[in-house]
Amino acid sequence: MVGLKTGPMFYKIGTGSILHSFFSTIAYNLEDNNWGKKYPFIMKELYNGELSSDKILNAEKELAEIKEALKEYAPNCIIWDIDNLELQPPWGEKIADRITSLSNYFYTSDGEDIFNLFIRAFNDAKQIKKSICITSI
Repeated sequence: MVGLKTGPMFYKIGTGSILHSFFSTIAYNLEDNNWGKKYPFIMKELYNGELSSDKILNAEKELAEIKEALKEYAPNCIIWDIDNLELQPPWGEKIADRITSLSNYFYTSDGEDIFNLFIRAFNDAKQIKKSICITSI
């Protein structure tokens, strides 16, 4: 189980593979397969360790831009693993009707839109003035 952690709070995402797919999809489709080139706060700092509280505003701007840009990509543009482009999601092309683009493709294991979860975590991190990181439990 992976999620975002800030201070004592943990925001459950789900499996590591769904989170890696989220980042892989961004890198492949929006960064020309160059991880962190366009979105360094989300793709490098947060993904590779820790995003300090003073950089959360930058990450929020990137996240909003990412969500908007992913509206232009059909669900079949999903990248399950950037290191192995042949891999497909375990559910294949059987997705819910509510999924109309990559901007609303990713949900947590609890059914929350992943972008909303990131926003909640970022808001709480700003409020308590703590860094945020990806962690597994």
